[in-house]
Amino acid sequence: MRKLFLNASLWAFLSLALCTTGCSDDEGYPNVDGGTPTMVLATDHIESGAGHRFTIEGTLTDADGIATINLQCSDLYLNKTIDLIEIYGEPKTSYELKYGYDLDRNELGERFTVKVTVTDVGGRSVSQDVLVTMDGDFENPVFTVVPSNDVTVLLKTETKFNLNFTVSDDRALDYVLVEIPGVSGFENYKVEADGQAVLAVSEPIVLPSEVQTYNVTLTAVDKRENQTVRKFTINVSEMPDFPKMYLADVKTTAELNSDVFGVPMVISHTGEFQYRARYYNKAAGTEIFFLPQKTDFTPICFGLDPDDSNKLTDDPESAKPIVLKEAGVYYEIDINVKEATYSMRTYSVTEATDPINYEYGKKCFDRWENGNEADFIEFYIGWGGSPQDAGNHLFVQDANNPHLFYYPAAGETWNLEAGEKMNFIISNYHPDGWWDHVEWRCDNSEDIEKIGYFSKKNDVNPNWEGTNRKWEDGTAVEDNWMKPTIQKAGSYRFEFDAHLGRGKIVPAN
Repeated sequence: MRKLFLNASLWAFLSLALCTTGCSDDEGYPNVDGGTPTMVLATDHIESGAGHRFTIEGTLTDADGIATINLQCSDLYLNKTIDLIEIYGEPKTSYELKYGYDLDRNELGERFTVKVTVTDVGGRSVSQDVLVTMDGDFENPVFTVVPSNDVTVLLKTETKFNLNFTVSDDRALDYVLVEIPGVSGFENYKVEADGQAVLAVSEPIVLPSEVQTYNVTLTAVDKRENQTVRKFTINVSEMPDFPKMYLADVKTTAELNSDVFGVPMVISHTGEFQYRARYYNKAAGTEIFFLPQKTDFTPICFGLDPDDSNKLTDDPESAKPIVLKEAGVYYEIDINVKEATYSMRTYSVTEATDPINYEYGKKCFDRWENGNEADFIEFYIGWGGSPQDAGNHLFVQDANNPHLFYYPAAGETWNLEAGEKMNFIISNYHPDGWWDHVEWRCDNSEDIEKIGYFSKKNDVNPNWEGTNRKWEDGTAVEDNWMKPTIQKAGSYRFEFDAHLGRGKIVPAN
């Protein structure tokens, strides 16, 4: 009996010994080499930024089998365990790690360390740190000032074009390549940026004094080889009958380019070489110029001839501003660019008319269209996706000019984000969203210059000199919603003149 007991004890001991030497510590997975896992990460330094995703990648191997991968960073509240046995039902001898993490857009930290730990089925592990810094470059350079798509340079004894552009980058610029085939010295002209965040260039170019067209390419490249290309055309010619002319009431090229839309203000083309501007002058002493291009005061700027203030000059270097001396009135200015002449008159805000057939802020709007004055509501206009939404963005009527409206109200701020695409009309406010009464559309959704009245109800002030759903030249106002894209984040204000049919969204002062 004792012999039988000893044999049984010996068998149990041998079985335990065999299990101890032939099995791993993890639920019976066999040891192959008993070594620690191998981890080869794509990089140990990732450049990212607030609001962006960083991704940790690498190749993990272990002959015994990988059980888990843990990624940990307490400062980012990151503690992620990837359990391969739970996911696949078995350990993996090889695994391609690719784990993405989204950083909060309001993250203020500048550098973080993420510890990556790989553990195999035997409990053996290896760790490696990955440094995440907030200096990633995700954005292409941006041209904040650049010539218009088509630029006219007037043919003269010495024909000159002043190339003005400004380019910025969220990190560091490398260079800008200027290519003007056919112009000596500018076929492949490089302007070094030396890591600056902003590069402003003003480069005088002498062109052959002959009628010619030049295609210009500007390529801005940052230190990470992100690039942006802008192209435009230079037309060298005699004085043309410009299809469009603009009134500029700002002093700098930067101001010409900082608006969402509306600056400079397009004016009417009334005949060959002839243009008419109407402009409300808020303050005495406003200085204006006339430009055939939208983004710069060169190469052509119409202003007063310094030698004869009764005439115009087209030379941006010598032109003096036309000064509007009377405040609180509308100016009507006619110019002839061929004859270099101009004339001006003023008229009052009382003489001016607009299509609105209601008294602003008064209970005069028939909510149910039933004629019952008890149901009348106060009349307002605003911008938005419907007359109901217009109530969220109501305009404030100017205290001195009933045709002029602003958003937001004084003391309030209106912030817009870069890349944000707006989509709106201007309409009367109606709490139930009723349409068709008092509304405006635009000439071009992406490049807004004119705002036209668009009442499907034909609800029009009978004293208005204009025509519902038609521009001044008789062409139709189409159902174009306003869809500008915000180029630069910031605080803005919206100004709308119902008499002029002009509006602008510009940075708030």
